[in-house]
Amino acid sequence: MPVPWFLLSLALGRSPIVLSLERLVGPQDATHCSPGLSCHLWDSDILCLPGDIVPAPGPVLAPTHLQTELVLRCRKETYCDLCVRVAVHLAVHGHWEEPEDEEKFGGAADPGVEEPRNASLQAQVVLSFQAYPTTRCVLLEVQVPAALVQFGQSVGSVVYDCFEAALGSEVRIWSYTQPRYEKELNLTQQLPDCRGLEVRNSIPSCWALPWLNVSADGDNVHLVLNVSEEQHFGLSLYWNQVQGPPKPRWHKNLTGPQIITLNHTDLVPCLCIQVWPLEPDSVRTNICPFREDPRAHQNLWRAARLRLLTLQSWLLDAPCSLPAEAALCWQAPGGDPCQPLVPPLSWENVTVDKVLEFPLLKGHPNLCVQVNSWEKLQLQECLWADSLGPLKDDVLLLETRGPQDNRSLCALEPSGCTSLPSKASTRAARLGEYLLQDLQSGQCLQLWDNDLGALWACSMDKYIHKRWALLWLACLLFAAALSLILLLKKDHAKAAARGRAALLLYSADDSGFERLVGALASALCQLPLRVAVDLWSRREMSAQGPVAWFHAQRRQTLQEGGVVVLLFSPGAVALCSEWLQDGMSAPGAHGPHDAFRASLSCVLPDFLQGRAPGRYVGACFDRLLHPDSVPALFRTVPVFSLPSQLPDFLGALQQPRAPRPRRLQERAEHVSRALQPALDSYFHPPGTPAPGRGVGPGAGDGT
Repeated sequence: MPVPWFLLSLALGRSPIVLSLERLVGPQDATHCSPGLSCHLWDSDILCLPGDIVPAPGPVLAPTHLQTELVLRCRKETYCDLCVRVAVHLAVHGHWEEPEDEEKFGGAADPGVEEPRNASLQAQVVLSFQAYPTTRCVLLEVQVPAALVQFGQSVGSVVYDCFEAALGSEVRIWSYTQPRYEKELNLTQQLPDCRGLEVRNSIPSCWALPWLNVSADGDNVHLVLNVSEEQHFGLSLYWNQVQGPPKPRWHKNLTGPQIITLNHTDLVPCLCIQVWPLEPDSVRTNICPFREDPRAHQNLWRAARLRLLTLQSWLLDAPCSLPAEAALCWQAPGGDPCQPLVPPLSWENVTVDKVLEFPLLKGHPNLCVQVNSWEKLQLQECLWADSLGPLKDDVLLLETRGPQDNRSLCALEPSGCTSLPSKASTRAARLGEYLLQDLQSGQCLQLWDNDLGALWACSMDKYIHKRWALLWLACLLFAAALSLILLLKKDHAKAAARGRAALLLYSADDSGFERLVGALASALCQLPLRVAVDLWSRREMSAQGPVAWFHAQRRQTLQEGGVVVLLFSPGAVALCSEWLQDGMSAPGAHGPHDAFRASLSCVLPDFLQGRAPGRYVGACFDRLLHPDSVPALFRTVPVFSLPSQLPDFLGALQQPRAPRPRRLQERAEHVSRALQPALDSYFHPPGTPAPGRGVGPGAGDGT
């Protein structure tokens, strides 16, 4: 059994320690005080108005400590209520002010002022009691004789009997004087329930209370309720919240003894259990047994999430309140630890589900949020990377501003912050002069600014390219020479290693379909295939024109023994049907990038003259178009439905050197995994109807 469950069984075993309470007879409140003091309780409650702190005119009585004791207030032998007895300990604070004449001239004080110093002290002490749904304030008058007045010394205590409270409730007690000379004392106490008191025969609401025990069995937790078979009771699981109402998780009315099993992954520190008999005015017993359990705390941090709301605002989602603080850090690419930006920024306390803000001017993908608890990193997320892209190879400059408009700059690196300019051997130091020029010319992005300093993100790409240009050129020349030698010696083997060329043609129905085509082309590039698609050649196609670009790509692909892939969609089928109905009149290009429309004038003659087999294959996407919807003329070549027929499709693309079936299946699974996110995004975009269904002739039925 793990240690946490062993401790839990000690705290919540079948035989809890019970307390025997003193009994008070009668409903009247009362007060008594230490020997030598006199005290009096006002007849009625007062308004709970502490007021502002005022200067003390001299020595005053002030509460120094609160002490509570549980008692029973009984109207009959077996009809009692739980009551909280409060003792307020008092001391003399403050001192007499020296007379003005004595302070100025050093002479003796006027004998007339000696008399107040020997007088007794009086105070009005307020006790404020709060236990949902009750709030009360009582006033105690206390008098201390002159013989007991010693500055800074305790003079005794005054005891109040008593505040009635419900079993298992949380009570809060405040004490202060009226007028108030010091900050009020406060005390919060969780009262026990019927399990921890010898009151089952004295408090009516405890007579039929179910008894709850918590035990463990491996990774599971059992809630055991030992009640009679006739006993009806309610059981509720909820997340107790420091701020706001509890969040209910599970509730059920049950009968008789029960054993309820919880999985250890459901445990969090604020998971509490409430049980009560299904009777009028019954007491509800609440226990929260997992507050100190390490596994519950681990589950809590696993469930915690950071969520970006705007450029500057974010919040922490978690089931329970967390003692945590957060700060920004800078995450450089390469796997180095994220470097906290403290200083110049500071750690901020985090409250669960409360919007927090960082004073940023701009977002950056390298900015991340770190959340610490008890000086241990618990959570880190780069919130801005989702909207601004992957990490960039930028340098973060920290500007520090001093008096008289003095300022200094350093570049944040894994080894620390390197001052600029610097003669160090780090990358930022070597490029420090260029970074300073970029900063002065406004080419760096300012992320944060205040009177003490600023943060700037400067790009390093162009300097890295410039510095290594000669080395890259030498490498390229060497690679070109090596490639030429290999080409001359092993031309056939080289061609096989490069893979077969594939020209991908499609109709640009909409932007979503274009992204789907791009995902397919990228996945095919991971295989021994050289894929050409107009998405990656827009500038070249705009310069040459769609017709000229397609003719050049088709000629090159077929001369190299490649294959042309016709990717059919509802829009492509409509264009083909339009061309066939017009009697072989070539349709004009409607847009600068519409290669499919431009390609029909050259593709269709190949099919009509029987030259298509072996040089063309067709494909369409499942749920978007059924292969039978493709015009019969184009079904003279294989038409595959993707991704369901990916192995056959890849085999046709890689002919005549198709890999073995097992290797082909592995490649098909790889392409399917790469293609699946794009398919999900196209057919099931969040919050919108799935595009591409029922559009154009032959749209699929989703099967």
